[in-house]
Amino acid sequence: MTKGPFVAMSVATMALGTALGSLALELRAQGYEQYVESVSTFSVLMYITAALVAMTWVRDGRPHSN
Repeated sequence: MTKGPFVAMSVATMALGTALGSLALELRAQGYEQYVESVSTFSVLMYITAALVAMTWVRDGRPHSN
C-alpha cells in the first residue's frame, strides 16, 4: 500500500482539528460558551484520529510476517 493516503488523511484531519480549535476560541470570544465544549471535544478527537492514522502509517511500513 502506498503512503499517500496516510499522509493526506493525517494532514487533512490535523487541519480540521486546527480549524475547529480556532472556531472554539472564536466562539468563546463571542460569548457562545454553550458550544465551546462540544467544538473543543471534536477538535481533540480530530487530533487523536490524526495520531492514529500516523501510527497506522508507521505500522504499515514494518515488514509483515505470516
